Formats: sequence, C-alpha cells, structure tokens
Amino acid sequence: MQYRQLGNSGLKVSVLTMGTMTIGGQGAFKATGNTGSNGAERQVDICLDAGINLIDTADAYSAGTSEEVIGDILSRNGRRQKSLIATKVRFPMGDGPNDRGLSRHHIISGCEASLKRLKTDTIDLYQVHEWDGLTPVEETMEALDILVKHGKVRYVGCSNFAAWHIMKGLGFSERKGLSRFVSQQIHYTLEAREAEYELVPLSVDQGLGILVWSPLAGGLLSGKHRRNKETPEDSRQFAGWTEPPIRDENRLWDIVDTLVEIGDAHGVSAAQVTLAWMLSRPWVTSLVIGGRTEAQFKDNVAAAELKLSQDEIDRLEKVSRPPLLYPYWHQANTASDRLGPADLALLGPFLKDA
Repeated sequence: MQYRQLGNSGLKVSVLTMGTMTIGGQGAFKATGNTGSNGAERQVDICLDAGINLIDTADAYSAGTSEEVIGDILSRNGRRQKSLIATKVRFPMGDGPNDRGLSRHHIISGCEASLKRLKTDTIDLYQVHEWDGLTPVEETMEALDILVKHGKVRYVGCSNFAAWHIMKGLGFSERKGLSRFVSQQIHYTLEAREAEYELVPLSVDQGLGILVWSPLAGGLLSGKHRRNKETPEDSRQFAGWTEPPIRDENRLWDIVDTLVEIGDAHGVSAAQVTLAWMLSRPWVTSLVIGGRTEAQFKDNVAAAELKLSQDEIDRLEKVSRPPLLYPYWHQANTASDRLGPADLALLGPFLKDA
C-alpha cells in the first residue's frame, strides 16, 4: 500500500480510503447498499490487512448508523490504533431548525454526537460536508478551530465546496491564525472531470489534499454498465440513485469501452483500471472506495497494485478530456509561456497535444 501526505499536514494516509456510505442502508442511503455489522467488520479487516489506514464516514450516513457500526468495530481488537477516522457534519440530524448547517451550534454539537457514536476521544479528520450559504464562513472556521484546540479534532477539511468557498475559509483562517483546511473531499472521476477547472488547481496552489468520493461514478465506470444494455439489478442506479448526472451518454460509453479494453489486457476489472487511472493523477491523495458486496470491495482494494502504462493513461485522458472553458482556452492560447504548476494541472494535456 502506498501512502501520501494529506495536503500540507504531517499526516500520511493510504491511497485508498474505506468508504462507509453503504453501512446501514436507511433512508436515502438504502439505494447505495445495505451492509450490516458483520459485513462491515469484514470490510474493515480487509482494509487493515491491505494497509488502508483511513476510514471515512459521516453523521448523515443512515442517520448515524454508519458511525455507530464503525465505532463499535474499531473499539475491538486494537483496530482503532491502526486506523484514522474521518467523518463529516452539515446535513440534517433532526427536525429542529438548528439540527443542520455549519453554525457554531451545529458543528460543536454534531462533533460531540459523532464522538459518542464513534466511541473515540478524537476525530482524526473532521470535514464540513457541504457549503452553508447562511452561516458566515468566519463562524464555521472559528468553530472548527475550537474543536482542534480542545483536542476533539486533529485536522479539518471540507467537502463539496466551490473554489471561492474554500478560499474564503482559508483566507479567514490565515488572517486569524486558525486551523485551516488540510483537504477537500470531492467528486472527481474519468466521467466527471469538472473539478480540474478550479478545485484541483486550488489544491495544488494552496497545498490541500484531495480525497475523492465515488471515484467509480456510482458504479457507472465499474464495467457492469454497458452501452445499449439493461441497468444491472444489483446497482444503485436500478434502486433509483441519481448521482452523478450524466450529460453526454455517448461519451460515458466511450470511456467505459476503453476501460474494459484496458482491463481485459491486464486481466482485471474496468473498476480497477478506473481507480488506477485516478491514482496516476499526482494531486489525488486518496480514493474513497466501497462495495455493495464483499467481492466488489475486494476487487476495488486490489486496484492499489495495478500499474498502467503511460500509453494507457494517455488513452483514458483523451477519451475523457473535458472541454477547455473560458478563461482557460484564452490562457492556453496567450499565456502558455508563463504558466505555473497549478495552471498546468488543467492546461498541461491541451498544450501537450497542441
């Protein structure tokens, strides 16, 4: 297992992270899977045996059930000492008007509740799960800093923020000497590369780690879904899951066809090829993986050992390349002699083929 530094922090995390959204199978998360306690325990042990040291959950996953199950598992047999826990706060955890959002009230009470469910004294990475446009970012960053100073949280990160949201938080933290975000958790796949416009360059420039949620695009890039075929009955799409949105279906199938071809050449699944390509991106810190079945989960874990050739990496890059939007096409045309590392994260492939 490889380990990468989490942003500018001193923490090293495995290139694969155990995702836990399938645990519990309650409410909206029923479509993602219904992993029970025994299945979750096997997945945790598979991860720890493979060297995966980060387990990612959230208070909103099945109304706290995911945290409870993970907390119970890690409290036994010395597993907590071998693992880092990441969880999140933001989404509704009750019917009251203050049971959601990124207010000081909800962040601190949410952290206390997560600590109890996780049966731990400290959360290693506490992530704000989604932007809250009603709470001043100053209040949010101060609340996170309080948790760090009180030892309840070691590092803080964000998820599903726009680039300007993140910069606003980073700017306030630096002005006031508060704990800053060390990472962002984002949706970023071969099918959906819009993060490369702003979020990836921001991370390169500001030293943020990138954790990727749903790197298989909700299973669409696993190889099970094929052009002109019925939706597999054991998929989350069949159960009504609508993320991510697909805007160009032909492009999706072109990507899947290429993944399957490369996978066949290696004797592995398209899912492993997808994850291996993501790990070839130097700015990616770790991929959050899961599985509706133990077999799927083991297959995803095996991706850490797959190495693609540069030709295979380039083939996948070209078939999935996003269009160059303004102002980037203008920068590529007129400023290519003065581009920095963050600019090249997006523009590099276009300039290479120019």
